[in-house]
Amino acid sequence: MSSSDRQELQTLRDLIRYGVSRFNAARIALGHGSDNAWDEAVYLVLHGLHLPPDTLDPFLDARVTANERTRVLDLIDRRVTERLPAAYLTHEAWLRGHRFYVDQRVIVPRSPIAELLDQGLSPWVRDPFEVTRALDMCTGSGCLAILTALAFPNAEVDAVDVSTDALEVARRNVDEYGLQDRLALHHSNLFDALPAAAYDVIVCNPPYVNSQSMDELPDEYRHEPSLALAGGTDGMDLVRRILRAAPQYLSPEGVLVLEIGHERDHFEAAFPELEPIWLDTEEASDQILLLTREQL
Repeated sequence: MSSSDRQELQTLRDLIRYGVSRFNAARIALGHGSDNAWDEAVYLVLHGLHLPPDTLDPFLDARVTANERTRVLDLIDRRVTERLPAAYLTHEAWLRGHRFYVDQRVIVPRSPIAELLDQGLSPWVRDPFEVTRALDMCTGSGCLAILTALAFPNAEVDAVDVSTDALEVARRNVDEYGLQDRLALHHSNLFDALPAAAYDVIVCNPPYVNSQSMDELPDEYRHEPSLALAGGTDGMDLVRRILRAAPQYLSPEGVLVLEIGHERDHFEAAFPELEPIWLDTEEASDQILLLTREQL
């Protein structure tokens, strides 16, 4: 873009319109926090201008300085040319109104399990205050573990990941939320190094992408750790291990909430004997299931 063209972009409205045009022309892949070019552009413009992410209207026609314009256009340009998810450009991700630090050591938080935790897993958990132990398996950035701790205020929460890099990111988020006293991080290959426990709730967003889908991932998703995405030929490699071990770690009335993305057909083929409860959210259908200890 020429310097004269840049100077014509004078307001937030101008920058957002330009961002939408760039994103549409480049056919960027979305799904890391927004599902349309407008929301993506609004987020990057507001972040670049150090404005809250939910206060666009008062500033739409405000003029920007030359330095501000440069900062925003750099974010838009990197989003297109490097195909980086916006969260990696801003080092933050928002989930159900909660902010989490992220970088390329972890996948971008986007699990629809967060919506279920907003509701305290009702009605499957009768009283959130009676949950005393909870586990987030494959915690990544720690976002679901933190939301679990917030949903169940009397619970001691364990969070597990095989990646030491991911656990460093999770530690930063746990510290930012001040949950060090009741949220413990564990380095373990699934349940292998986890101390014996009886959890009332286990939430898990494991690697579940089947190998064919991995081969077809857009560039944006290839910036994420493949360790956190790839689930083997049918996507069920880790799910098999999780379901095999989970009963030993659930309390008598405990529940496992498991995300499997778009792999329901593969799940049902791998576990024809199971009859899980499928939990729909505003964002997802047939992507999250619930199993009781008795079912497992």
